[in-house]
Amino acid sequence: MAQGDLGLIGDEQRSNWIRLRTMILLRWFAVIGQLVAITLAQRLYNLQLELGLCYLAVGVSIVGNLIAISVFPENKRLSETENFMMVMFDLLQLCFLLYLTGGLHNPFSLLVLAPVTVSAAVLSLRSTFLLGFTAFALVTGMVYYHLPLRTEQGFILRIPDIFVYGQWAAICIALVFISVYSRRITREMNSMSDALAATQMALARAQKLNDLGGVVAAAAHELGTPLATIKLTSSELAEELDDHPDLVDLKEDALLIREQADRCRDILRSMGRAGKDDLHMRHAPLIEVIREAAEPHQDRGKEILIEDGPGPGGDYTQPQILRRPEVIHGLRNLVQNAVDFARTKVWVEAMWTDDVISIRIVDDGRGFPQHLIGRIGDPFVRRRRSESEKRARPEYEGMGLGLFIAKTLLERTGAELSFANGSDPYSALSDQSERRGAIVEVVWPHSKIVADAAKPGTALGENRPIEI
Repeated sequence: MAQGDLGLIGDEQRSNWIRLRTMILLRWFAVIGQLVAITLAQRLYNLQLELGLCYLAVGVSIVGNLIAISVFPENKRLSETENFMMVMFDLLQLCFLLYLTGGLHNPFSLLVLAPVTVSAAVLSLRSTFLLGFTAFALVTGMVYYHLPLRTEQGFILRIPDIFVYGQWAAICIALVFISVYSRRITREMNSMSDALAATQMALARAQKLNDLGGVVAAAAHELGTPLATIKLTSSELAEELDDHPDLVDLKEDALLIREQADRCRDILRSMGRAGKDDLHMRHAPLIEVIREAAEPHQDRGKEILIEDGPGPGGDYTQPQILRRPEVIHGLRNLVQNAVDFARTKVWVEAMWTDDVISIRIVDDGRGFPQHLIGRIGDPFVRRRRSESEKRARPEYEGMGLGLFIAKTLLERTGAELSFANGSDPYSALSDQSERRGAIVEVVWPHSKIVADAAKPGTALGENRPIEI
């Protein structure tokens, strides 16, 4: 799958994922909490509140919910603007209620953080900024303008000014911190979700190709018998028509049927061979798997050199490894990345011992950027290209998905990946070796990747030709 096939889903599109029913339920919880707080403050603590205005503020939320329920279906997906307006309404309603009940002297003033946090998680940066600025302005205004809380005896409940300013500072700092924190975490989760979807699409594509090979093999096998019958019947019919010179046309038709049956036999034999290769070649020599992975990039103007050999204590016989779609697709993406950034050569070094199978992919390019090397393998991580690179490769615009997909697929097979540079990218070229570029090493435990003929389901069996 091409890395650009998926693309990033924008904040505006993600806001359409929020259902109206979700916002209505959250508002009902807020309404219940506000009514309980007002009732307890008035009856349990005998605070003198502007009950009419307080109930008016809560009633507006109730009326808004009832209108939304009656006009729109519950499964309606809210647009960016609709989401913004609902959250802004909740913020204004809450701040008006706080204004009636002491402003920042009211301990529930911290609830101002809730609408802004929701906005940072689901809305665009512009909407979040507008809501945050509005919340900041309203909180600042409530420092000086609010209706005081009075007891039954007429005493005003207030906290010292230094604590009021401390409350204001705490809320303002929390508005910024929680918004940034919530937005960053949400964006990373969304990016990971998109990248995992791309990985599943790539793996599903490879699996479909394998399944198609199995279908081809099954079709070739099933069609072999009826074709053999057609050939046999047409041959016998042609022989019987030899004794009837007046039926020459029928004899020619019978011979044509036999000829076409032979042609179908040849086609099915070819298809059956290809299908069985996909269906039954569950494992193959290590180097053959590497060659299969690197094959699409052999003719891209860079030389790909494959080297192999046993490591300390390893057998000289090349191991047979599991030919899994994850392995081939993951290695192919790693080779593609090396070819993309190599100058002239890419080396694929295979090594095996009694304990591990190792594949190192090295190029002679500039290597990984130092500031990104710790984040390689994360989705949607890409470095800004220089003008010379844009001129050299104007069609290339990586999204960081290739390495993420490769890392995810290979780790699913039990591999461990490590990324490094062959030399210091800031040192002079004369001081660097030929293999000075990026290095990606993939290491499997022997038991995870090496095919064991004793295990059920790994034996190839015999590929018998179709008999006609």
